[in-house]
Amino acid sequence: MKNSHASKNKPTITTLHDLASFADYSFMDKLNPDPQSREDGNDFEPRQVFSGHYVPVKPTPIRNPEYVSHSQNLFIELGLNDCLATSSDFMKLFSGDMSQVPAPMRKVGWSTGYALSIYGTEYIQQCPFQTGNGYGDGRAISILEAVINGQRWEMQLKGGGRTPYCRGADGRAVLRSSIREFLAQEHMHALGVPTSRSLSLYVSKTDKVQRPWYSENSHSENPDRLISEPVAISTRVAPSFIRVGQLELFGRRVRHQAHDNAIQELEKIVLHLIEREYADVIDLKLPLPDKIILLAKEFRNRLTTLIANWIRIGFCQGNFNSDNCAAGGYTLDYGPFGFCDVFDPQYQPWTGGGLHFSFMNQPNAAQKNFDSFCSALRPLLSSKHEYSKQLDEVQEEFSNVMHTQMNNMWAVKLGLEQLNTVNHQQVYNSMLSELETLMKQTKVDYTIFFRELSSIPDDITALQKSFYDDLSSCTDEQILNERWNNWLADWKTLINISINESNSNQSVTRAQSIQEISTQMKLVNPKYILREWFVVPAYQQAASGNYSLLKELQQVMTQPYDELTKDIEEKYYQLKPTKFFEIGGLSHLSCSS
Repeated sequence: MKNSHASKNKPTITTLHDLASFADYSFMDKLNPDPQSREDGNDFEPRQVFSGHYVPVKPTPIRNPEYVSHSQNLFIELGLNDCLATSSDFMKLFSGDMSQVPAPMRKVGWSTGYALSIYGTEYIQQCPFQTGNGYGDGRAISILEAVINGQRWEMQLKGGGRTPYCRGADGRAVLRSSIREFLAQEHMHALGVPTSRSLSLYVSKTDKVQRPWYSENSHSENPDRLISEPVAISTRVAPSFIRVGQLELFGRRVRHQAHDNAIQELEKIVLHLIEREYADVIDLKLPLPDKIILLAKEFRNRLTTLIANWIRIGFCQGNFNSDNCAAGGYTLDYGPFGFCDVFDPQYQPWTGGGLHFSFMNQPNAAQKNFDSFCSALRPLLSSKHEYSKQLDEVQEEFSNVMHTQMNNMWAVKLGLEQLNTVNHQQVYNSMLSELETLMKQTKVDYTIFFRELSSIPDDITALQKSFYDDLSSCTDEQILNERWNNWLADWKTLINISINESNSNQSVTRAQSIQEISTQMKLVNPKYILREWFVVPAYQQAASGNYSLLKELQQVMTQPYDELTKDIEEKYYQLKPTKFFEIGGLSHLSCSS
C-alpha cells in the first residue's frame, strides 16, 4: 500500500541531542507552579492543589521497555528520523525515564489540574477531598515543549505514572487502551479532523497491572472480571493540552475567592492559551477585553467545526466533559470513544455516558462546554459591562453557528454544497429528514452507506451493501424499497439542480459534473473507519508481542479515503458481523483504563 503522506525531505532530527536543541518550555517558564510542589518532581501521592497552574512531577519509567510502534507520518512532519523511535535514549525518555536527558531538556515534567463539568453541571463529588482540588492529570505527564519549523508542540506521556491528581490510582495505562488511542489519533488526523497526535508507543516486557475487563463474548454491560495486562506508555502531541476544564478551575477560584492571586492566575492562563493556540488570529497587542471576545468567537468557530466533523465521519466521543474538551478546538480525549457501525442517533459507546453524550447529541454537549468556557472567562470582564454583553451575545449565538456548520457538513457529505438551499429549502429539509428516518429503519452502516452513495449510483442496489437487514426478509419490503427509490430520486434531482446552478461553463457535460461531485464526496466520506472489532484482535495479538496487525491497521487507517487493494477492501470494508453485536469490549465499553 502506498503512503500518501510520504515525503522526500530528509529528516533533520536524527538524535535525541538534536531534538533537545528545539526545547522551549513556555508553560513552566511563563505560568505559576503550585507553591506546595517539589522542584525535584518527586510528588506522587494524592493531595489537594490549591493554586498554581501546574505541578512539577517526574514520570515513573516502565521497566524493560519494548518498542511497539511510532507514527511515521508525524515523524516526517516533525523532521524526526525513523531510527530514533528504536534508539535507546529516545526509548528511555518516551517510556518515562528522564534521568539522562541531554540539556537543555529538563529532567522534570509537569501535570495540571482542572475542574469538572458534566453536561454543564459542576461536580466535585468525584474528587476524593470533596472540594474539587484533587481533579487533574492523574496519569498524564508532559515532558517536553519543542518549537519545530515554527510550530510549538507539547509532548505528553499517557500512563507515565502517579501524580498528585492520581486520586489513589496507579497512574498507568495498559497496552490495550494505549493501542486504541495510538491508532485513533492518527486515524482522525488522516480523516481531516483536528486532533492530538500519536508520536510513539512502548510496552513493558515485565510490568503488568490488573484492570476490570470483559470475558470473551460477554454480554455484560460492565466488566465481569479482573485481568492482568501489560503496562504501556504512549506519547501524544499537540500545540497545547489546555482544556476548558482548566480555565474553569481558575474561573471557579476567582468566584470562590480561593486565594489572593486567583484573578491574576486566571488572566495568565487565558493569555497563555491565546499565545499558544490563537496567536495567528488574535493580535497579541490588543487590550485584554478585546482578546477575550475574539477568543470566544474563534473557539466557538473551531468547536462547532470540530463537532460537525465528528458527525461527518461517524465519531462519538462518549465522555465529552469540560475536562475532555481541548480549548484549542481539537479532539483530545480517546477514552470510551467509538465509530458508528449501524447508524443510530443515540449511539453511545460508553455504558456510563448517557444519551447526553450520544452521537447526534454532541452539538448540544459542545454547547454546554462552550457555556462553561464563557463562564470561566467572565470574571475577567466583570468591570467591563459592554464587553460582558458582547460575550453574552457570542455565547447566545452558539446554537445558530452550530446549526450552520451542521447544514454545511450535510451539504458537502451529500454532494450538494453548490445547491442554493434557500430556493429549495423545503425539498432539501424533507430529503434530509427522510434520509435519517430510512437509515434508522433499515439499519444502515453509516460509513458504507455514504461511501456507496458517493459513487452516485443509478439505483439502490449499491446502497443495499450497507443494509444490515435484508429487505427481502422484511414484511414492509416493498414499502421500504419504494421509499428508498423515491429518496434516491429526490436526492439526484437536487444533484442535477446543483449542477445547473453552478455550471455556467456550458462545455462541461453533465457526466463530467457528476464525476466531479462523486470525487469530492469521496474526499469527505471515508471508505475505511476504525471499527472496534478491527482493533480488538490487534491489541490481543500485541499482548503476546505480535504487532503485525497493529502495523497493518496503521497503514489502512491513515489512508481512509483511498481505494486500496482488493484484499484490504474485503477485510476492512464490510458490515459488522452479527456475532459481535452487544458484546462487551466490542459494542460497548465501561472505561478505557
